[in-house]
Amino acid sequence: MGIGSSVFTVLAFLIALTVVVKAIRVVPQQRALVVERLGRFHGVLEPGLNFVVPFVDRIAYRHDLREIPLDVPPQICITKDNTQLQVDGILYFQVTDPRLASYGSSNYVVAITQLAQTTLRSVIGRMELDKTFEERDQINAAVVNALDAAAPNWGVKVLRYEIKDLTPPAEILRSMQAQITAEREKRAVIATSEGRRQEQINVALGAREAAIAKSEGEKQAEINNAQGAATATLVTAEATAKAIRQIAEAISAEGGLYAVNLRVAEEYIAQFGNLARTTNTLILPANVADVAGMIATAMSVVRAQGQQAAR
Repeated sequence: MGIGSSVFTVLAFLIALTVVVKAIRVVPQQRALVVERLGRFHGVLEPGLNFVVPFVDRIAYRHDLREIPLDVPPQICITKDNTQLQVDGILYFQVTDPRLASYGSSNYVVAITQLAQTTLRSVIGRMELDKTFEERDQINAAVVNALDAAAPNWGVKVLRYEIKDLTPPAEILRSMQAQITAEREKRAVIATSEGRRQEQINVALGAREAAIAKSEGEKQAEINNAQGAATATLVTAEATAKAIRQIAEAISAEGGLYAVNLRVAEEYIAQFGNLARTTNTLILPANVADVAGMIATAMSVVRAQGQQAAR
């Protein structure tokens, strides 16, 4: 009896320990456990310490409530202009309702993946090839909107979809590369022609400004020359007028007329003397008596000056 009671005690202790262990459930943060009682949904265990009824309650499903990235397998899509395009994307979703995630769909991951692929093929089919490269944001938004309409029934929330890669066929890639090269060459030719055009404009403007500056300089030089000539003429005229006034004053003075006659006679005789020295030709005045008269006039002027001086 002693051995039997000891074995019973050990068995009872082990059973009690097993019951306690099965009754206690510690749920980590951002996790959710779906409990079924006798085959029916009973509840969702929140993070922390929880208790269940052993052998009656069972943990049917475990869910991760964090954001989950899901790689959508690459697929071939046909664009509006009948071009094959391989599209590879990634989907981000989060479980928001563990109960629906457990019973709303047999496999919500497969459901989301298939719906994302069919929606993507539909969106790509409404676009031309060039637009697919330009409208990535529009494609991503269309996929997310379509998934948001169905995903709540599966207890999940689709956060975003991103296209990782768009790969057209090799011949299309070569054509696109040739088009890009031609476009770059076109822009280079246009840039070169614009540079030459601007260069010609700059040269023409420079020549125009140089011509204007040259004409302005010539104009100013002519003005300065004219002003200088006018000033010189004015100064000469003033000097001549001053000399004439002085001569007139000298003539009107006492004995001035006699002095003029004497000076004229001297010059007259001196010029005939110069002609005789510079040439072998004998030059005589038309009236020889003029010389004698001029000499006589000069002598009379000299005598008159002498008499005035003696007085």
